[in-house]
Amino acid sequence: MIVLASASAARLALLRNAGLDPKVIVSGVDEDAFSAHTPAALSLVLAKAKAEAVAAGLGDGLVIGCDSILELDGRPYGKPATQEEALDRWRIMRGRTGRLVTGHCVIDVAAGRQVAETATTVVHFGSPSEEEIAAYVGTGEPLSLAGAFSIEGRGGWFVEGIEGDHGTVLGISLPLLRELFDELGYAVTSFWR
Repeated sequence: MIVLASASAARLALLRNAGLDPKVIVSGVDEDAFSAHTPAALSLVLAKAKAEAVAAGLGDGLVIGCDSILELDGRPYGKPATQEEALDRWRIMRGRTGRLVTGHCVIDVAAGRQVAETATTVVHFGSPSEEEIAAYVGTGEPLSLAGAFSIEGRGGWFVEGIEGDHGTVLGISLPLLRELFDELGYAVTSFWR
């Protein structure tokens, strides 16, 4: 059994499109209760916390925990708490380049083993106008997303390009996840439906 410890529709869709059919159990972890010295370290701490919280209630299965954070000027940017914060964030991001870091943790519950790593993709933001930023934030989409954007939704209009794994920006890197499964002794193909 594969368990996704996330409420992210994008992560779930990516895994399903890639042949897995995970059970979803949301961790309920308070992301604001954690800190780390770098955005990458924070994404990994949060991915582990989410996977561990869900694994604690299970007897077996592979639990996947992930967390994404936008790094800009060395600072971490998670989900904006308010529309005003999302507006300010887009004013900072427009015309610039950031790094979307996604921490991944996979726990083999029965074996009591865990592996974790981060994946990073460079994101080049466009230069939307004030009106476009206001319209985008008004949709509510950026409020539930790390970095206040989505490349597969309306935010895609304002991302000029990426360097790296597209899945990392969606919240889960399939190549990295395959490596983590391998480290635990599982072939991801054996879970294809």
